[in-house]
Amino acid sequence: MSRLCHFSKISLIFILIFVSSVSVTLSHTKGIRPKRSRLQQWPVNMTQVQNSEQQFMKWVDFVGNLKHSVFKTAKNKLFPSYTLVVDKNPVKGDFTTIQEAIDSLPFVNLVRVEIKIHAGVYTEKVNIPQMKSFVTMEGEGADKTIVQWGDTAQTPGPTGQPLGTYASATFAVNSPYFIAKNITFKNTTPVPPPGAIGKQAVAFRISADTAAFVGCKFLGAQDTLYDHLGRHYYTDCYIEGSVDFVFGNALSLYENCHLHTVATLTGAVTAQGRRSLLDDTGFSFVNCKVTGSGALFLGRAWGPFSRVIFAYTYMDNIIMPKGWNNWGDPNREMTVFYGQYKCTGPGASFAGRVSWSRELTDEEAKPFISLGFIDGSEWIKI
Repeated sequence: MSRLCHFSKISLIFILIFVSSVSVTLSHTKGIRPKRSRLQQWPVNMTQVQNSEQQFMKWVDFVGNLKHSVFKTAKNKLFPSYTLVVDKNPVKGDFTTIQEAIDSLPFVNLVRVEIKIHAGVYTEKVNIPQMKSFVTMEGEGADKTIVQWGDTAQTPGPTGQPLGTYASATFAVNSPYFIAKNITFKNTTPVPPPGAIGKQAVAFRISADTAAFVGCKFLGAQDTLYDHLGRHYYTDCYIEGSVDFVFGNALSLYENCHLHTVATLTGAVTAQGRRSLLDDTGFSFVNCKVTGSGALFLGRAWGPFSRVIFAYTYMDNIIMPKGWNNWGDPNREMTVFYGQYKCTGPGASFAGRVSWSRELTDEEAKPFISLGFIDGSEWIKI
């Protein structure tokens, strides 16, 4: 406990210095960048602490409301890290649940914290608040460390009203600089029958910038991975679902990932939600593979400017020849950006694809197939 108090003090001191020394300027590529000025010395008393926290919160709210076309430069580590341990056996760890470990962090966390989660099935719903940044979750292997829950969009919430898709997530992250390694995130809701209402059941929701996932599994049925907001990187991950099981309006790169459908009839891998031509968002799948059951669309145009690219990806024979779906709105065929580049497998043939998708040239594919797509060299440290 004394160690956590120590880091709480560090965080508070950092806020005082940060607020007094940072002004916000705009850059034509990334938007908000900190402009450092000479440090102003603050006498420490309760009024100034409260004022500093209030100003810091205003700044955070401002950044959080920006469109995805505007990003600040990312820096993934401010201080050396410390470690907490979660184990179902209280003798072997600092906490017995993941949420307890999260709750123990300072309200405003500015220190990289590594939370080691020992093997076990953790049946709990986890939420990381907006200000608890720089959290790393590491399990002992995706098949050994499992976090699971079973809410759906129609599950009654605290007020008695349905939770909705957003709040159905087993594990929800709302803070930047999150890292997860070697963990399974699971929604236990079974595959719904075709046409079922309110059966969206999210296993994981990421609603913040600069998050990375290594060797993780995301298991669910409808709407498994809510790739909501921000820049994200997934590598060596397994994602399972049936309908729209990777969805949201993030700017995300998936490398060496396995996308597996459990659809009984028809399904879709993606439902990317880009709403404007100015939104710098989209999903890019590079060196991935798509397998499973049913008949599968590569994507449905959830947003009118939806953007999805598959490159160097193996596609099994479950992919529908048309490849893509306009979400029942022919107007979206003129504004979406759907592309393939050097994909292989029996489902990868471009011959039967809809006319409003693209087979990308080398030059067209180049912006989508490297870490530059998500400014990864700035912030990925895994």
